[in-house]
Amino acid sequence: MKSLYVRMCLIFCSVILVSSVLGFLVSNVHYHTKLKPLNDAKLTQMALQLKGFNESHPESIEAYLQSVASLGYKIYLSNGKGDERFFGRPFSKVELIEGEFQKVLDGQIYHGVGDFPNEAFITGFFDNQLRNSIGVPLDMNGERYALFMRPDVEVQFGELRIFIAMLIGVTLLFCLGFVLITALHIVRPITRLTGATKKIVKGSYDIKLNTSRRDEIGQLASHFMTMSQELERTNRARQEFVANVSHEIESPLTSIQGFANTLKDSSLPEDQQEHYLSIIEEECRRLSLLSKQLLTLSSLDYDHKSLQVKSFDLRSQLRQVVQIMEWKLTDKQLALRLRLPDVSIQGDADLLYQVWMNLISNAIKHTPEGGTITISANIDSGNCVITVSDTGEGIHAEDLPMIFDRFYKVDRARTRETHSTGLGLSIAQKIIHSHKGTIEVSSIIGEGTTFKVSVPYL
Repeated sequence: MKSLYVRMCLIFCSVILVSSVLGFLVSNVHYHTKLKPLNDAKLTQMALQLKGFNESHPESIEAYLQSVASLGYKIYLSNGKGDERFFGRPFSKVELIEGEFQKVLDGQIYHGVGDFPNEAFITGFFDNQLRNSIGVPLDMNGERYALFMRPDVEVQFGELRIFIAMLIGVTLLFCLGFVLITALHIVRPITRLTGATKKIVKGSYDIKLNTSRRDEIGQLASHFMTMSQELERTNRARQEFVANVSHEIESPLTSIQGFANTLKDSSLPEDQQEHYLSIIEEECRRLSLLSKQLLTLSSLDYDHKSLQVKSFDLRSQLRQVVQIMEWKLTDKQLALRLRLPDVSIQGDADLLYQVWMNLISNAIKHTPEGGTITISANIDSGNCVITVSDTGEGIHAEDLPMIFDRFYKVDRARTRETHSTGLGLSIAQKIIHSHKGTIEVSSIIGEGTTFKVSVPYL
């Protein structure tokens, strides 16, 4: 398989070759259609002037013809009876179509230049045949002659032809050189991208590419660098995810194993046995919740078409979530403010139910006794915006960008008490994104936190 560099060089050289051939063909067509009639008329006029000079100065005609030939013309003079004279360089061929020579002797003008046949790869201007000339009758020394003339290309354009040939040859050489350099300039960054791709395949994401170029190659390199960084972040997140899952599973399993071994001691009082059994039960619930959340994330990651989209009443669903959380609100003596219009939205009701449950339970969890939780909704620019605000402890600014990361826990010291897995907000964000919506958070330490969810309206 040819490399891209070889392919580009072959393509560029082919383009130059084909363009040259097409340019020659177009020029040849232009000569035959436009320039040849003009050249025929010009030569005819010159031949008639020679004839006129002969009539006025018959004694000087041969010297005059010789001087005209020296200026770059070929002249053939013949009476058809063997008297042939050449002035200037001879024609390459002196044959004419039968009868044409006699027509000139009979007084007609021979327009060989204008009638010269059109050929694709032969420009008639450079064909030094007698049939590519102008013929006029000429009376000399009391006898009728036929005079044929055409430009002598070698004399008129000899040096120019060499110059043009050299110009074309040198131009082609420079074109070839520039093609090789240009192709190398284009292919080199692609080769570097190929090398970078091989590094990524081997798991190395420390890649440096030239992103200063303003063209498509520079944009490709910039996007490739971004992709590499995202892959590195994703790989790191995957490793952290595996480590966090292992840790989250290991902790309850260790507790279950430890308390199960302790329960083997038959001398334990009954109240301690019940306490240890309740701990084992709670850890089992924690494992069950973790497995359900992991299954939910997996489903959202790999099956975006699994949403059961339908229209449902948002206010009714939010009230249902609040009713379930009512005992927690009462237990912490929290005030609840609802500002919910009668609105229906399109979405997966079960998944969005998990979002509201997670946001409201987090608000209750992190709001001290006597605080206030506000749930509101409104329609804005074709979207339904749901806001959950609390007057709780707030989240530090450095933690805000990471609260939607999987297994990220703002207060790790309290996770054992709250039985948090650190997946709730990740699942909520994934659900909202799968609905083509957005979820944002803002917080002030000591004043509270606000989550704003926007999903497309009906």
